[in-house]
Amino acid sequence: MPTLTLKFKDKPIGDYHLQKGLSLTIGRRKNNGVVIDNLAVSGHHAKIDSVGDGFVLIDLQSKNGSFVNEQIINSHWLKHGDVINIGKHSLVFKYAEDEPMPDDSSDKIEKTMVMDTSQYRTMVEKSKPDIPKPLIRQNDEGATGGLAFLAGGNGNIKLTRNITRIGKHPESDIIIKGLWVGKTALTISKRPDGFYLSYVGGISKPKVNDKTINRATILNDLDIIDIGPTKLQFHELNPDKTRFLKIKKHIKTPAAEAR
Repeated sequence: MPTLTLKFKDKPIGDYHLQKGLSLTIGRRKNNGVVIDNLAVSGHHAKIDSVGDGFVLIDLQSKNGSFVNEQIINSHWLKHGDVINIGKHSLVFKYAEDEPMPDDSSDKIEKTMVMDTSQYRTMVEKSKPDIPKPLIRQNDEGATGGLAFLAGGNGNIKLTRNITRIGKHPESDIIIKGLWVGKTALTISKRPDGFYLSYVGGISKPKVNDKTINRATILNDLDIIDIGPTKLQFHELNPDKTRFLKIKKHIKTPAAEAR
């Protein structure tokens, strides 16, 4: 199995062995697999997932970012000799001398042949999973926002919770499918000035209006949210437009200035 060598100023501090089927978290908190006690490192800064025959480094929305070979990344398939920089520390990823390495050719990793046969289409139709109904509170008093499924599900959901969790974990408030979708992929937080979407985990990152989200982002009426195969549209339900315009000071309109 590959090894991570943690270094500070080129001085080795420790070795960590990666295992297939397991994840390794990196961060300042003591419950990480690799603990880096430095204020430049986030509590849970990054993780390495075992995917197939390879390993993927994923930044966990860290404050100062994760770098591989001096390039900032969101996710990166690790190759022999890659140098990961987190804060002032580095981690060198290496396979053992007698260990077979996965084929990292871009054609094999990045491209997947599209099958288009009648037998394939029939199998896809038969294997489509039933989308479970989202778990939501019955009392929707005070709800000022909602979500409507455009793909990957059906129906409308009123956002009544302070925090709505979306992912493929059975206890998520809204359960969605997808190979690369995290157990908790994203959250939508209800705050005094509106609803904020935040990425939590998983290789598949959420997009709002085709823009990948890496930090908390306020949702506007009719915004389109994509996560894996699921597409949702955010709606403001009977919003107080005056209140929203006053709070969103970065939106300047003649109507807002008149008020």
